Amino acid sequence: MSITHIVLFQFKEDAASESVQKACKQMLSLKDRCLHPSTGNPYIRSASGGKDNSPEGAQGGITHAFIVEFATTAERDYYVASDPMHQGFVRSLDGLIEKTLVVDFTPGVL
Repeated sequence: MSITHIVLFQFKEDAASESVQKACKQMLSLKDRCLHPSTGNPYIRSASGGKDNSPEGAQGGITHAFIVEFATTAERDYYVASDPMHQGFVRSLDGLIEKTLVVDFTPGVL
C-alpha cells in the first residue's frame, strides 16, 4: 500500500527569502535525487508543495507544505531514517526552521 508523507514547515521570520526558496527547491528535488539502495533508481512516486496561501488563518504559523508519496512503507522508512540525500537535506535546514510537523497516512485506512 502506498504512503503519503506530509511535511509542514514554519520558516523562521528572519530567514532570508533566498534561503527559504533554495530549501523549498531542494525539498522538491529529493524526488529525483533520492535513490533506492538496491536498484539505484529514484523511488519517490511524487512530490509537490509550496508556500501557504490559505485565507482561513488556521495555519498555526506554518508557512510551507509538502506532500511526498511512496509506494511502500519500507521505502518511506528508508527515506526517513537512512537516505543520505534526505539526511543531508534535513541538516541543511539547521537555523532556518522554527517548527516542523510531519503526518503520514495510508490512503483509505481510517
